[in-house]
This record gives sequence, structure tokens and C-alpha cells, in this order.
Amino acid sequence: MPKLKTRRSAAKRFRFTASGKVRRAHAYHRHNFSHRSRKTKRGTRGTTIAAAADAKLIRRMLPYGA
Repeated sequence: MPKLKTRRSAAKRFRFTASGKVRRAHAYHRHNFSHRSRKTKRGTRGTTIAAAADAKLIRRMLPYGA
């Protein structure tokens, strides 16, 4: 059986935790911050865990982990 290809776009966006959950960055935290509230900017810092339904699809895109 041939090697499976990794979706490179997904490999750059997602990482796996030690327990196997998928870690992702928050949306809306790249640019155009001047009109956003302090609360919004603070809330989009760091990473969060992807939803279970999304994690299933992400794992399929990353056959060898990220």
C-alpha cells in the first residue's frame, strides 16, 4: 500500500496533545484589531481544543500526526 499524503495546510494549523486531542488557534486574531474590543482580543489569545466532529476530519487529513 502506498504512503498516505499529509494535507500540508492542515499540518501547519493543527497540533495533537499528548492525550490525542486536536489543538487549534482561535479565529479572528491576525489583523484589523483597531475596531475590536479588548475583550475580543483577549479571548482570541492562545489555543483551544477542536470540536470532536472537526477533530475526526482533521485526523484524516494528518495520517501521521502533526
